[in-house]
Amino acid sequence: MRTLFLAGNWKMNTNSVSSINLTAGLVRELAEIQNVRIAVCPPFVYLQSVSASLCGSQIELGAQNVYFQKNGAFTGEISCEMLIDCGCTYVIIGHSERRHILGETDELINLKIRAAAAAGLKPIFCVGELLEERDKGQTFDVVERQIRKGLDGISPEQAATVTIAYEPVWAIGTGRNATPQQAQEVHERIRRLITEMYGSETAGNLTIQYGGSAKPANTAELLAEPDVDGLLVGGASLKVEDFAAMVKTAAAIKK
Repeated sequence: MRTLFLAGNWKMNTNSVSSINLTAGLVRELAEIQNVRIAVCPPFVYLQSVSASLCGSQIELGAQNVYFQKNGAFTGEISCEMLIDCGCTYVIIGHSERRHILGETDELINLKIRAAAAAGLKPIFCVGELLEERDKGQTFDVVERQIRKGLDGISPEQAATVTIAYEPVWAIGTGRNATPQQAQEVHERIRRLITEMYGSETAGNLTIQYGGSAKPANTAELLAEPDVDGLLVGGASLKVEDFAAMVKTAAAIKK
């Protein structure tokens, strides 16, 4: 049985004070939750202070990006080892904003996933289609390409540590989200693809999150779908009451 997993992607938000206040509020509100995996992913500059604030809680720490080299002359980049040193368990890789705003390719994303898996970080690997790709009926082709290229060279043992986050690009930060049925259709296809690539056991245990304007109002209906195993939450994760409500809703769902 897969444990539901909600991760908050804070993106380029918060400051030194608000990041700690947000963390403290979540630790307080979610202290009794034991049956949901929870992570927060603050900006790099607040990782250490947030990590200290999470100490003793069940909430885990993630980063929003990583570079694939271990060290060297890569100005402005952060290595897997640095993230681990800051207390990270997870790292988001291939988010659509990095693909489509910052130009990351499937090949670069693959290098990052390989580096993270080799270092012992757990990748949250993002995939998803643009609106024009969905309108042309290319959703499954796009998602399959991204997964096959992103996981190229990843062993079955490493694949077992990966969370795949399906995030239709047209639903991120727009207020427009995929229907639960649309999400389920893609999640089911992803699980079928992972079965083909890695076998039924790995696919059956694989966590597939939905990301894209997830909020308290649609949490229950999204998580009710059989192949939706959690949420990668953007804006709603910046409010203690919203993210806590979503986690509590997940905790009440029996899968």
